[in-house]
Amino acid sequence: METRQGNLYDYPRYYDLVFGADWKAEFDFLHECFELHVDGRVSRLFEPACGTGRLMYRLAREGFDIVGLDLNEHAVEYCNRRLSSKGLTAASSFVGDMSDFRLPAPVDAAFNMINSFRHLQTEAEATGHLNCVRDALRVGGVYVMGMHLIPEVGESGESESWSARRGHLCVNTRLWRVGLDLHERQEWVRMRYEVFTPTKSFALEDEFPFRTYRQQQFHQLVEEIDGLEIAETYDFLYRIDRPIDIGPETEDVVYVLKRTAL
Repeated sequence: METRQGNLYDYPRYYDLVFGADWKAEFDFLHECFELHVDGRVSRLFEPACGTGRLMYRLAREGFDIVGLDLNEHAVEYCNRRLSSKGLTAASSFVGDMSDFRLPAPVDAAFNMINSFRHLQTEAEATGHLNCVRDALRVGGVYVMGMHLIPEVGESGESESWSARRGHLCVNTRLWRVGLDLHERQEWVRMRYEVFTPTKSFALEDEFPFRTYRQQQFHQLVEEIDGLEIAETYDFLYRIDRPIDIGPETEDVVYVLKRTAL
């Protein structure tokens, strides 16, 4: 199979299939989070690192006023084209840096479900992101954020694979670790799409770093952000009735960060 090297985010059609196949559990969980954890009515939403808008456009169809941000212009173009094709003119995404942005008006809730926070490589970028999200939220609003922690004991997951199909397009995906330096707080991963259509097949590969977080490191970071607090924690089963206590072996966490008064 021919293998091409490149930025996987530059291929939004494949990205959307790979990460959009299991949207329903996240979608339902977000609805439940908004109902349980947000003070008052929820009508305006924000997704930093929104990618192709796989959740944005579905929430927009539910009547939410929603805006997204992503650094990749190909993903933003794909997202806005889909929103426009479905007549969702009240929703849009824009190209921007998730560690340095400002929204025109406060939102009731923000969300990012698939570990994008760890793309931020420095403490300054991570702090900038949380400060920007805090400023984007009204008091009583929440930021629902999924991420992978490095467990205190045991081995963290080193690879995963899955497959998704839409019509005649099938993409087999594998993600695996190629390096880990806990002192420098970097995890290098490689991702491979194997793309199959009726007329061609090929592979795309990319390698990129994630910043690592132990539980204490992330909790300390949040504690340093005035106006944000950890309201609740869940795992990737997305059971609103089953919050978790993070233990030494915990790896997959959904944090609900709540905006408080400064």
